[in-house]
Amino acid sequence: MKQQLIFILSMVLSASTAVAQTEPVDSSYANGYYVERMKFFDQLHPAPKPVVFLGNSITEAGPWSEVLPGVNVVNRGISGDNSWGVYNRLPQVIALKPVKIFLLIGVNDLKRGVPVDYIVQNYDRIAAMLKTALPKTTLYLQSVLPVAEPMLANIYAKISNEKIRQLNEGLKQVAKKYYCPFIDLYQEVFVDEKGQMRTSYTTDGLHCKPAGYLAWAAYLKKKKYL
Repeated sequence: MKQQLIFILSMVLSASTAVAQTEPVDSSYANGYYVERMKFFDQLHPAPKPVVFLGNSITEAGPWSEVLPGVNVVNRGISGDNSWGVYNRLPQVIALKPVKIFLLIGVNDLKRGVPVDYIVQNYDRIAAMLKTALPKTTLYLQSVLPVAEPMLANIYAKISNEKIRQLNEGLKQVAKKYYCPFIDLYQEVFVDEKGQMRTSYTTDGLHCKPAGYLAWAAYLKKKKYL
């Protein structure tokens, strides 16, 4: 009887542990804005061999043609997008046959409380698909930008620079695995001496001011990525 009780208790413990390890993760992405933005992209006909900037609102708001004059830039940012949303729309990006892709995604995943490991796994899937479909295209993995934590609204409470640093470490490993250049915007451009996003570069602690985009573009040119 005692052995049966121990066995039952061990099974209950195992089951509860499994539940704890498989808590539901919000992987949704296809909201109304995402769908409309995808329809918009389908109606565009950019020039051949573009340079694609791929990501969320931080990418979408970027005045890339202005800060990178002479570069055939295609903006494929969607406000609110996450790593699942980017993976879903890769066929649309692949169809453009870009010469370069600059990817920046992940902060909206963190906003939802998605574990870093899940985001890194999605980056791995994204890199694998792009490297297979576009072997001649250079994929640049850009680090997730720091945030100015004291400025963040309550909706961003789950985002922290510590989590962003952990995520960026994972992205470095994905970049190494797939032989992709890793662009450390976090450390080289946006972080201040206190470990926060430079306030001169951000509107709300997360999104960029024009000065931030100018510094971003200048760094890409300085490092000869463009």
